Amino acid sequence: MSTPLSGPGSATQAPGREPAGSRLPRPRPSRTRDDAPITLTGLAGKVLLLGLTAGVAVWAAFPLVSAGMWAGLALLAASTAGLFYLYLTRRHIPAKYLVPGTLFLIAFQVFPVLHTASTAFTNFGDGHRGSKDDAIVAIASSSVTQVPGSAQYALSIATKGDPATGSLVFLVTDPGTGTVSVGDTAGLRRLDAADVTVGAGGKVTAADGYTVLNVGQASARSKEITDLVVPTPGGALRSSGLSRAYEGKAVRAYEAGCDCVRDTESGQTWTADEEAGAFVAADGERLAQGWKVDVGLRNFTRVLTDESISGPFLSTLLWNFGFAIGSTGGTFLLGMLIAVVLHAPRMRGTNVYRVVLVLPYAMPSFAMLLAWRDMFNADFGLINSLLGVDVDWFGQAWTARFAVILVQLWLGYPYMFLVATGALQAIPRELTEATSVDGASPWQSFRAVTLPLLLVALSPLLISSFAFNFNNFNAIYLTTDGAPFPPDNPANGATDLLITYTYRLAFGGQGAQFGFAAAISLFIFAIVAVVSAVSFRRTRKQEEVYA
Repeated sequence: MSTPLSGPGSATQAPGREPAGSRLPRPRPSRTRDDAPITLTGLAGKVLLLGLTAGVAVWAAFPLVSAGMWAGLALLAASTAGLFYLYLTRRHIPAKYLVPGTLFLIAFQVFPVLHTASTAFTNFGDGHRGSKDDAIVAIASSSVTQVPGSAQYALSIATKGDPATGSLVFLVTDPGTGTVSVGDTAGLRRLDAADVTVGAGGKVTAADGYTVLNVGQASARSKEITDLVVPTPGGALRSSGLSRAYEGKAVRAYEAGCDCVRDTESGQTWTADEEAGAFVAADGERLAQGWKVDVGLRNFTRVLTDESISGPFLSTLLWNFGFAIGSTGGTFLLGMLIAVVLHAPRMRGTNVYRVVLVLPYAMPSFAMLLAWRDMFNADFGLINSLLGVDVDWFGQAWTARFAVILVQLWLGYPYMFLVATGALQAIPRELTEATSVDGASPWQSFRAVTLPLLLVALSPLLISSFAFNFNNFNAIYLTTDGAPFPPDNPANGATDLLITYTYRLAFGGQGAQFGFAAAISLFIFAIVAVVSAVSFRRTRKQEEVYA
């Protein structure tokens, strides 16, 4: 007789309770990353990183406050607060991984590019680094001369830190009061008597926070000591030897009425030219100390209109393309050829060959460039000795160009060999075997199957290699230094690339011209960007064909 499952006489289940004997394990709720427990190691790492972030923010805040850059300070505070909120909450998991990469991208890619672009529209460089007020102070300080009755001080030379590289300061003792002051380009500051030790003759022998130089150390930096001028209310302080200093009088002073600098001894004046950021005399003479101003497109038009620059610019650009194409194409062909040979099934001892062939890639490139430069030496070089010839490789335009491309071929083929080997191993052998079955020769099989697939895989690397070789500063600077140079233009050599030509124009003259160098850098960037964009577009079409 069966027992009814339900009905008036059956046992009923209490509300909210499971029937006896039918309890099953309840599924546990899945744990998400937001619910994951924080380990002690993870917590310590988070505290360390956030503490480091706070420390960097505080360190960066002080110069912003001193410069009055309140917008930058607000941005810094908002960014720091955002980072703390992001990493102290358990939400926004994707952002926790994206934000660090984005910040590094902005700091190391976007900001340098924007800074270079903004510098290209200024005259920033030696003599044009600060404001107009800074230039006026520098002009007055540099014109200080000793006059009858100039105050004399006992002098000790000291540095902040390393005696050989630290910033120089003057430690001077007033002979009348015996007080000791420290002076640098920012002016004089009195020191507490308890922090200094004064020896015979009033010379300071020790000072807290400073390293007093001995005679030998000071003599090694004599030019820097002579050039150091310490502004004072009555003029400026300069050294007279290594043990005495005098407070001289500035013979050039700024006059606001005419907005000019006047020499009190000769009477000559230099009027401010706001467009050039310099004081200019009637005869065109400029004072060396100027100030930073916006010059618009002047740096760019100078490249195109200045005949001494625009003339060699085109020939240098053509050789630059030839060098980049020859270096990239040559290394690719040689590396691919070796890779194909070692990829053959019948080849034996391939591992030994590969180790030997990769050796140039393992050597420091700068050392190898210097070694090749010596081997091409016309008098005692190894190349002439082995070949039994007498060729002045770096003395003629085309032999020098051939030499630098040959050096690049030796240095660059191992990289192409490695990447081509990897790409060949990724190509199924069934494809080439199928062409053999169809009656194709090895060359036809390579041209129809292997080479197109290699180009699809290696095209991005070839484009990046072209961009690298287009700006390969070391390859030229360490081998030929741009030589040979024509007699009528010592600033532009036959092997100069645009990057080395820019370096010589901007930094090889009387002073650094950062604004002009930035303008030419933008030219180079635009050329490489256009070539890369066109090449990537063609690469995508090629990938679609062989997809």
